[in-house]
Amino acid sequence: MKVEIYSDIACPWCYVGERRFFRALEAFPQSERVEVIFRPFQLDPTLPDKPRPLAEQLREKFGPRADAMVRNVTSVAAKEGLDLRFGDAQSVNTFTAHRLLGLAEREYGSEVQHKLAEKLFEAHFSNGGNIADHGLLADLAASAGMERQRVLDYLASEEGSKEVRDQLDRAHRLGIHAVPTFVFDERFAVQGAQPMSVFLQAFEELQAEDAGSEPAPSCEDGTCEF
Repeated sequence: MKVEIYSDIACPWCYVGERRFFRALEAFPQSERVEVIFRPFQLDPTLPDKPRPLAEQLREKFGPRADAMVRNVTSVAAKEGLDLRFGDAQSVNTFTAHRLLGLAEREYGSEVQHKLAEKLFEAHFSNGGNIADHGLLADLAASAGMERQRVLDYLASEEGSKEVRDQLDRAHRLGIHAVPTFVFDERFAVQGAQPMSVFLQAFEELQAEDAGSEPAPSCEDGTCEF
């Protein structure tokens, strides 16, 4: 069974949804049979590589709603053990981070990619890190088990760029317009930072479908839209 998680490091609901999903996976009796791969999605591909305060960018984009949105997702995330510090976070283009996640999956496997994704989310939302900075990315990759010099050489090149663009195009062809979106075996999707119970039901529904019953419906809630 393969689950593809379409997400963006800049999406707080993706951080929440990822945490809930993996808790559900831990509770799933057949978890060892599930492969999880992070796929790229960009909420705003026009952002520059030079960072700016995220809170400032959100107020420009959402106006008076921004503060309430931040309070809401911060409160929800705290219940999942996540410390979101929007006052420290920096807004920056996430394309390079997605390239790095692609390298992690191709050369180190899905478990290392998951570790790296967690570290990227934490660096962005909790530690005020610039996730377009090659030095920081190399440090995070090394802490996830990747070879630091290989990462630096990779980021200094254009390697992996076409793969990310192809995956971004694939997401749009699949009709994915909000993240997180969890695609189960290319058969059905769960959309949003759903509760653990929804993800567990999705695992069970996929098993039931393999046994000849109806597939699960997709769900919508707790998403970031572009």
